[in-house]
Amino acid sequence: MHTTQYEGKVVQVGNSRGMRLPAGFFNAHPEFNGKVRATFVADGQVLISAQPATKSKAAKPETDPIMDSFLSFLEAQMAAHPEHIVPADAAQLSRIGALVAGVKVV
Repeated sequence: MHTTQYEGKVVQVGNSRGMRLPAGFFNAHPEFNGKVRATFVADGQVLISAQPATKSKAAKPETDPIMDSFLSFLEAQMAAHPEHIVPADAAQLSRIGALVAGVKVV
């Protein structure tokens, strides 16, 4: 996964505010030319996600943009370094079990 940073500025847009980004961002990432969602991550950190155009009114499950970003990162790392992928052994599975003991999945 290649990370490119773009600098922008918060500007007045009518009675609201918007974020102005360079045209190069939108040329490189045309999926951001439509609706977007801003997810507050931490102080000073926001994740901007492109919202796909909906073709039907069918309810879609809500996705977690942080988890989506992590899984994309993980996918890129696995593709770039498949030699780091090793099977989980019994000791590792035991440590994982201890870490998630008592966690309820909803």
